[in-house]
Amino acid sequence: MAEQSIDAFERKRLRLAAGGKPRVLDICGGAGGFSLGFMKAGFSLVGAIESDPVAATTYADNLHKDVSAERRKILGTPRDLLTTSPGKLVKALDLGAKTDAVDVILAGLPCQAFARIGRPKLGSLADDPAAYQTDPRAGLYRRFLRYVRALKPLSIVLENVPDILNHGGHNVPEEISRSLEKCGYICRYTLLNAASYGVPQLRERLFLVAHHKTVGAIPEFPAATHNVAFPPGYTGVRFFALKHVDQRKSHYVPAPPQQVANRPAISISEALRDLAAIYRKRWVTRDGTPDRRITQMAGYVGSASAYGLAMRKWPGFETGADVTAHVVRHTPRDYRHFSAMRHGEQYPEMHRRAIKKFERLLARHRNAGKPLHGNSNAWHEAKAAIVPPYDPDKFPNKWRKLEPDKPSCTLTAHLGKDSYSHIHYDSAQARTISVREAARLQSFPDGFVFHGSMNSAFRQVGNAVPPLLAYAIASEIANALRAMNSGASMVYREAAE
Repeated sequence: MAEQSIDAFERKRLRLAAGGKPRVLDICGGAGGFSLGFMKAGFSLVGAIESDPVAATTYADNLHKDVSAERRKILGTPRDLLTTSPGKLVKALDLGAKTDAVDVILAGLPCQAFARIGRPKLGSLADDPAAYQTDPRAGLYRRFLRYVRALKPLSIVLENVPDILNHGGHNVPEEISRSLEKCGYICRYTLLNAASYGVPQLRERLFLVAHHKTVGAIPEFPAATHNVAFPPGYTGVRFFALKHVDQRKSHYVPAPPQQVANRPAISISEALRDLAAIYRKRWVTRDGTPDRRITQMAGYVGSASAYGLAMRKWPGFETGADVTAHVVRHTPRDYRHFSAMRHGEQYPEMHRRAIKKFERLLARHRNAGKPLHGNSNAWHEAKAAIVPPYDPDKFPNKWRKLEPDKPSCTLTAHLGKDSYSHIHYDSAQARTISVREAARLQSFPDGFVFHGSMNSAFRQVGNAVPPLLAYAIASEIANALRAMNSGASMVYREAAE
C-alpha cells in the first residue's frame, strides 16, 4: 500500500514539475468562491461536490465558461457527499485514473458534520471507516477522509467557523490533523480574518492546510496585506475560540502578524460607492411591485475606488457599463427606521431611541390634555408608527447599519432570509444591501453571475469563502507545490519503505 501511495504522489510531482497546472476538487463548494480564488492563482478546476442545485449551476456557469454546454451541465450536476463515492465522481467527471485525477482538495464542510464526535472516535476515523455510521454529520467527515485516501491529493485546505476549535470542549481541527497525519500529511491550522487580505469584511474563519510528505514543505499561511483596526471585543471572541487549543502541543500556529507598512483595510464606501443608488421612487416596477430579478441590469455611477475597479476588471469576469443583481428587498414598514439609524447602530440601540421618542409623544399628549391610554387603539397605532415590533432581547443582532469608513460585519447565509444585519450606510436610500453589494463585500467580481432567486443568491454569497482570501491561501500553496523536489520525495520514499 505504501508503494502504491508513493507512485501516485510521485506521478503528480513529476507532472507539476513538467509544467502541469495543479488540479483542484472543491468539496461542499457552494457557488465557487473558494475555487475562484484558486483559479486566479493559476490552478485548474476539475469540478466540485455541491448538493444545492442552484449553487452547483452557479459554480459551473461561472468557473467553467470555456467548456461546452454539455460539459457544464455535467459539472453543474448537484451531488451529495454522503452518496457520491470518489470513484463515481471521477467517472462522472471523466477525470481518468482515480489516483491521478486531483492534486488539491478544498473542503468547506458544514460545522454540523462534527457534532457529538468524541476525540477518540474522531481520531480513529482514519483507520476505522465504519465508525459512527449512524451519525450523518460525522459521515461528512468520514466521506472527506475517504476522498483523501482515494484521490491522494498533494495538498488539502479546510475552512470552517472558529467555533469548531471549541466544539463541546473539543478541538476538532486538532483531531482532523491527527487523522490526516496517519495518511501521511503534515498539517497546520490557524484563524484568518478576510479583512486582513483586502476583503471589505470582518470575517474570521478557521483554515487548515495540509501537505503530503511528498511535497516536502510545512504548511504556511499568507502574510496579511492590509492593517485592520479590529472592534472592541474581537480579542475576546478569538480567545474563546482558542480556549481549547494547546498552542504548545497542537498543530495550531498564530496568524501572520499585520505589518505597519501594509495598506489600511478596505472600507464599505470604497467597496460600494460606484454602484448605483437605489431609491424607492426609482425602482423598476412590475405591477407596482419592486423588481427583484437578479438578472436585472444596473449602471455604475461616479468614480470607482481601486477596489471597485478590481471587481469590475477581474480577469475573465470583466463588466462594461452595467452589472447584474443590484436588487434589494421591499421592506416599506421599516424605511423610516433605517433612515433614522446611526452608523454602527444595532437593533437594541435603535429600539431604545424609538421608545424614548414614543414616550416624548405620550408626554406631549398628556401636556395638551389629550392623553393616550395604553389600552386604546390610538396608543397602539402611535406606538406602531414609531417603535418597530421586534423584542430587542430576542433579536439583539437583527439590525445593523453599516459604517462607511470601516469594513463590513460578517455576511452569513442567513442573508437569504433576512438582510437587516446589513443596512446600507446611506440614510437617504433607507434600505438593506443589494445582492451585488453583498457580493462586493465578499470580494466576488462584478461579472460573477448568480443563479436562482434573490434569496438563493444572498445565501450563496453568505456561504462562500471570499475569493480574495482564497487567492491569498492558494498563492502560498502554489509556492509549496512549485518548490517540490526529488530530494523531498526520496526522503518520504525511504521513510515509507
